[in-house]
Amino acid sequence: MSGFNPWVTPLNNVVTETTPTNWKIEYEYFDCNGDTLACLLYTLFQENWHQVGLGHIEQGSVLELEFNEAPKKCVLYDGYLTVIAGEWHFHLCIEETFGGLESETPVELRKQRLITKAAFYRRLNPEGIPKSWGVQFWNGAEQQAMTIFLPNPYVEDENLLPEGKANFDKLELYKQLRDIYVLGTKPIPFEKNPLKCAYIAVCTSGRCYPSRNWQPIFESLQSAVEKAGVDIDVRTTGCLQVCKLGPVVFNSNDKTWYTRVKPEVAERIVNEHLVEGNKVTEHIYPPVT
Repeated sequence: MSGFNPWVTPLNNVVTETTPTNWKIEYEYFDCNGDTLACLLYTLFQENWHQVGLGHIEQGSVLELEFNEAPKKCVLYDGYLTVIAGEWHFHLCIEETFGGLESETPVELRKQRLITKAAFYRRLNPEGIPKSWGVQFWNGAEQQAMTIFLPNPYVEDENLLPEGKANFDKLELYKQLRDIYVLGTKPIPFEKNPLKCAYIAVCTSGRCYPSRNWQPIFESLQSAVEKAGVDIDVRTTGCLQVCKLGPVVFNSNDKTWYTRVKPEVAERIVNEHLVEGNKVTEHIYPPVT
């Protein structure tokens, strides 16, 4: 990706808050531009899913989720990172979201949804000893958003370890990520944004009328891409916001939406658009005038 910078510039911004129970939370803020967030989140959820948890913390309410297997999908669409686990999924706005092909989202709402502040944190007990580690995000409205829970040396299989039996090897992931994203002493381990690879996707949403039979379209895209030798992923996706005109296909390279796609149209999209650079205009949405 053009302009990708593997080095994070340290913000040198550390803030400590005291809780009503006399614990402290130490926040070390880091630059959270889209590329940086994409690399961090890909590392956490795609490569270290077995070590991390995520959720949301508010006074009187804590949500904690964990992965039992590698995510089925980890993709970026219209500014939102979507991660799909076995029985649940989440969305996190890490780039400006426009609201689909007609850019329906108001500018002010785009600013509110976007993650604009992020920090690695440690929770310290009243004696000043760190007892938990993680990453905290805030949106553009200064509201606390997702919390990522990093491995805790005092906990094993949800049970507290006996006194003096903490496994501090579990802090290795926290230390590695902190060196990269907070201190900037090591480079991001990617040559480009890992969430911005080219793909072509077919909508599998139940709202994609009049035809919800997406499987033949997916298979035709896969077959045509393989025959043509095109370097692009073929994916399925959730709602592409062109309901009642399905099956719908989306090309991420130039953000083109195709509607009422049949297997033979899918082949044309690959051979004419992806290979030759000529869009299949009669199936483009909005219609070409």
